[in-house]
Amino acid sequence: MQTLSFDVSGMTCGGCTGSVQRTLSKIDGVSHADVTLSPGVASVVADPERVTSAQIEAAIIGLGYLAKARPAAHSGLAPS
Repeated sequence: MQTLSFDVSGMTCGGCTGSVQRTLSKIDGVSHADVTLSPGVASVVADPERVTSAQIEAAIIGLGYLAKARPAAHSGLAPS
C-alpha cells in the first residue's frame, strides 16, 4: 500500500469534501481516503497494483474539481 496526496481545488463546502471522499473510497484498490477543504487535499491509501494515481485524479476531475498529484514525500522508511 502507498499513500498518495492530491491538491484539489474547486471544493467550497463539507458536502464537496464528502462527495470526493465517498467517490475515492469506492475505487477498487483504495483502502482509505481523507479529504480536507482547507487546504484542499485528498490523501489516499491505495494498492499501486490495483489503482494508479492517474485513475484517482480522473475520479476527482470527473466530479467537477481540479486535481493534481503531489510529489511523493520521502518518509525515510524503506518500502515494505
